[in-house]
Amino acid sequence: MADVIVIGGGHAGCEAALCCARMGLDTMLLTLNLESVALMPCNPSIGGTGKGHLVREVDALGGEMGLAADDVTIQSRMLNTGKGPAVHSLRVQADKRAYQYRMLKTLFNQDNLVLRQAEASEILVKGGKVCGVKTLTGDAIPCRAVVVCTGVYLKSRIIIGEAEWEAGPQGLMPATNLSKNLRDLGFDIRRFKTGTPARVAENSIDFEKMTPQPGDEPPVPFSFMTDKGVENKINCYLTWTNEQTHEIIRQNLHRAPMFTGSISGTGARYCPSIETKVTRFADKDRHQIFLEPEGNGYPEWYVQGMSSSMPEDVQWDMYRTIPGLEKCVLTRLAYAIEYDCIDPLALTPHLGARHIPGLYLAGQVNGTSGYEEAAAQGIYAAINAALYCREKEPFLLTRDQAYIGVMVDDLTTKGTDEPYRMMTSRAEHRLFLRQDNADLRLTERAHKIGLATDERMRRTEQKMKETRELIKRLEENGLAKPLRQPGASLTLPEGWDYSSGAREQAEIQIKYEGYLQREMAQIKQARAMEEALLPPDTDYLSMDALRLEARQKLQAQRPVSLGQASRIPGVSPADVAVLMVWLKKGVQ
Repeated sequence: MADVIVIGGGHAGCEAALCCARMGLDTMLLTLNLESVALMPCNPSIGGTGKGHLVREVDALGGEMGLAADDVTIQSRMLNTGKGPAVHSLRVQADKRAYQYRMLKTLFNQDNLVLRQAEASEILVKGGKVCGVKTLTGDAIPCRAVVVCTGVYLKSRIIIGEAEWEAGPQGLMPATNLSKNLRDLGFDIRRFKTGTPARVAENSIDFEKMTPQPGDEPPVPFSFMTDKGVENKINCYLTWTNEQTHEIIRQNLHRAPMFTGSISGTGARYCPSIETKVTRFADKDRHQIFLEPEGNGYPEWYVQGMSSSMPEDVQWDMYRTIPGLEKCVLTRLAYAIEYDCIDPLALTPHLGARHIPGLYLAGQVNGTSGYEEAAAQGIYAAINAALYCREKEPFLLTRDQAYIGVMVDDLTTKGTDEPYRMMTSRAEHRLFLRQDNADLRLTERAHKIGLATDERMRRTEQKMKETRELIKRLEENGLAKPLRQPGASLTLPEGWDYSSGAREQAEIQIKYEGYLQREMAQIKQARAMEEALLPPDTDYLSMDALRLEARQKLQAQRPVSLGQASRIPGVSPADVAVLMVWLKKGVQ
């Protein structure tokens, strides 16, 4: 018996299991293979544009990804530093095997948490509510809530040229039974696709022909709780494709699964294969390729930018046209992977199934891509699963409160027809939703529900206090006005002792004061729409003043607020005006 069962041990499952256990619930994590817990089957990195914001938010809520990444970082870089702080995004190269061991050890040492290697074959429902999980071996485990974090393993299929077989990432077992159960439970199942480049043997790479890409100094940690320094231990390297590469690809497009029709799943627009890039951007004579280490001293390297599902012989030929890879040995071929996932429109804004209380879904099973998106959904869904078990009000993050809120709202309100990726451009309030202030935005809320620790809350309060004091002192000493000039940076007088976090916040808040005030006014206006709650039992089909399409969409998705209703495709501004009048009249 468990309070919560988490199905899947990837990045969503790890955060979900730790979250529920830390909130005091008896939690069980079921995974196909304990060796694959926290696996990075694609690039060996954490963070990136938009994704770094999610990692910081997971950390601010009390999650583990940022802490684990800091412990195994081998290179750290801050992206977009030539732009404003709204889009600064941290990205680190991680030792992928050390990351797995670090996370697995944390899971095993967590109170209230049990790990089991087993395949979940059925989610048990009684009286319309979740009541347990059945494993492939026949064990029926009672529980009160389930968080499904199955990643890309549902009926997964590997494709390399003409060869294809049922398997999960890196040749691991697929999950072959749960898809049917999810369909039987009323979910719309669709087929998505992702892919990964080849890995090459380190001793077959000529790094002298490539451009070194060092990390930033001093490197910045992800977690607000990390005190020790993060070290840059190894370089990445930049190289390029060329006309010879492109010609080999063009000559073999008739054998490419993406073009022959053997791949039916929808791929990620923002992470195309090299064959897709060559055809989609035919005017480009070269594409960037980054060589990234799989670990510190590990003999395999990841070829970022060369994702492919071309046949094996074509892969050997095209990789060996790259400067520095002329004699490369492919230790693992590039491949595409197809898998089942659900339509996220079936979920509430709390990542719960609309039609089955106690059932929550997180990660790539919801149609997203990326470790960071998965981890963020995992902790968010788990918070709500824990609160459901305690019969408390759900935890909601809106678009003006967190990137997590933007992502979940996009998924549950608009849906997605391709693997969803977080980007800063998706957040309309990104100047406020910066990665540097995630703790100031979220930690207090996480502390109130029993997830963020007292020590984390103490640090957040100290940062707030120091920031207020420093801003006041700068204003009183006439140092704030010069800081508002273009190109100016904060230099404190001798003897002024403030933490780096407080200095960063003070500089940003002073330099961007006018912009922040304007954005806060927009947030306040938008929040009025989010706070206009729509009764959950509203019969939209009976509202003749609404257009037929709007009635059907509203009835199916049941938005929690006027703001969410306004973002549903097919609901026009005129329909929103009708709902606004209806709410003002107090019609129930």
